[in-house]
Formats: sequence, C-alpha cells, structure tokens
Amino acid sequence: MLLCFGLFLVLSSVRFRHEYHVSVTQLRYSPESKTLEISIRTFTDDLEKGLSLANNNKRFLLQNGDQNSPYIEQYLKKHVALANPARQIQPFQFIGKEQEADATWIYLEVPFSGNPEGWVMRHDFLMEVFDDQVNMVNAKWGSERKTYLFKKGKPVQAL
Repeated sequence: MLLCFGLFLVLSSVRFRHEYHVSVTQLRYSPESKTLEISIRTFTDDLEKGLSLANNNKRFLLQNGDQNSPYIEQYLKKHVALANPARQIQPFQFIGKEQEADATWIYLEVPFSGNPEGWVMRHDFLMEVFDDQVNMVNAKWGSERKTYLFKKGKPVQAL
C-alpha cells in the first residue's frame, strides 16, 4: 500500500511531456479601457526553460503565488512587442500570471486605439529555446477574427 502511494506521488509530480512547442495568444480590444488585452497560454515547463536560459541557468519552478513575475515580465519585454503605425513600440503593462496543471497563463495590456491597421507584432517567445516553437495569435477586432502564426523566420507580422 505504501509503495502504491509513493508511486502515485512520484507520478503525479512529473510534469506532462509534449513533443511540440506552441503558445496560444489571445488579443482582444477593450473599448472601455482603450487597451488591447493580451493573454498568452504556454506550457509551463517550456517557459521555465526559457526563463532559465535568460537568467544564467537559474532554476525556475512556476507556481501560483511564486515570486517569478518580474522574471516573466523581463522575458516578455525582450520577446513580445507591439508597434503602432508610426513604428513606436507600445509598452505593455504586466497584469499577472496564473498556473494550471501544465500551462501558464500570462496577462498583459497595451494602450490601443481599436484599429489594428498599420500595427506590427513581434512574437519570438521561446524561439531561442526551441527551433520548432510556434506562437499562434488569435485576434478579435470587433466582429472580425484573425489568426497569425509566428515561427522561426517569421517572428514579426503586420496585424
């Protein structure tokens, strides 16, 4: 009985392994706050590896209530950006993060006029870690929906 319980504890603590590397980002305009609300969902173990590489191989264990948000914010500033039609990078506000079983949700806001015409996005999140990393962005502009795929060789796209 103790052996079964011990085996259960070991197996339940092992993180989900996956053969593909993908993040899913949602962009939604909020007319009330005149901001673009951004949510990024990524595999937690992939993000931990990216943070480690960006911080001299420091070990990261992401959990709700941890103190890792400043590291995530700094990482995002290097790998996710929106530029307005004048090609000025718009600073984002880091709202926070939350953990699921094998995923991390990251929340950001960017001042936004509501019209995506002329805007450009860079999304090379985790591409320095995984050659096959794909960052899918689902954007909702009013009633219109668009999907963008960011990958190595195509980390910047017009919205």
